[in-house]
Amino acid sequence: MAEVLHRTTPTSASGTSASGTSASGTPAPNPGTAAPGTPAPPSGARAPRPVALGVALAALATVVWAGSFVTSRALHDSVPPVQHAFWRWVVALVAVAPFGARAAWRQRALIRRHLRFVLLASLLGVTVYNTLVNQAGLTTPAANMGMIMAASPVLMAVLERAGGVRLGARRVTGLLTACAGVVLLIGGGGAASFSAGDLWMIAAACSFGSYSALLRRRPAELAGAAFLFTTFLFGTVMLLPVQVASFAVQGGFDVRPGTVLPLLYVGVLSSAVAFFSWNKAISLVGPTRAGLVYYVQPVCVALLSWALLGEAVGPLQALCMALILGGVVLGTASRR
Repeated sequence: MAEVLHRTTPTSASGTSASGTSASGTPAPNPGTAAPGTPAPPSGARAPRPVALGVALAALATVVWAGSFVTSRALHDSVPPVQHAFWRWVVALVAVAPFGARAAWRQRALIRRHLRFVLLASLLGVTVYNTLVNQAGLTTPAANMGMIMAASPVLMAVLERAGGVRLGARRVTGLLTACAGVVLLIGGGGAASFSAGDLWMIAAACSFGSYSALLRRRPAELAGAAFLFTTFLFGTVMLLPVQVASFAVQGGFDVRPGTVLPLLYVGVLSSAVAFFSWNKAISLVGPTRAGLVYYVQPVCVALLSWALLGEAVGPLQALCMALILGGVVLGTASRR
């Protein structure tokens, strides 16, 4: 999810001044810095508010996304996984349409030109990923789901290496540390005992990692709102045949507040509000700082599942959480 909005970068300010270079040949400032000759604001005069707001928005998105795992677990015995995913994206599509439909229509020629990329992104990020998460929720505690998902940034590093990118010792160490946490989680005893849902969740993390790696090829001129709306639309359409099959075999679900409200939550908040909050956070504090906030997601999931579902968090889960988070932070940290 962080990679989806990672692509939104500030526009260069180099063209805003008639004198991008001083008389002495000093290069023009980087984007976001004051133009030549403009008095710099006092240190700390403007920074605290944008930084605090950006971190708060990143935290909001992280907590909302953590709630998605709790929702998948809460609905595991009342809404079939495929139907859960399908109606989530129907709601999300309606929520995003006022912002993205017109932008997608304006960029329809560009979308058509990159149709294979958009279709693959829709398949991995919308159709497959959330369906696997819901399937995992049938048998796996929400805390386990969040911890396994926290390893997905390290899985992205594996895909980068497969594409020829050199990882370095630090990333490899982070990868091995996070993988050790996942193996201990699915193979340990007690509250973190192995279940088929853990494998579904690992598959979901791989799908999300592949989706995020694919986003590196996203055309820079494709607007974020247009991209979101288009992937939501195509992903929902690809889910439709499976939704029909699920309804025919499993039947529908009871339409009541206990099922409708969680679907509205994941559709409106997790798929619309959280994405836009994350977008704004990145514009204020950058992807690195916002990304570090995202890594507290397993803690949020564990606390929410304990508070809302009564799922216990044992010492083994706490150890796995520390290993996975430590490996992710180590493996994704950029060199200074």
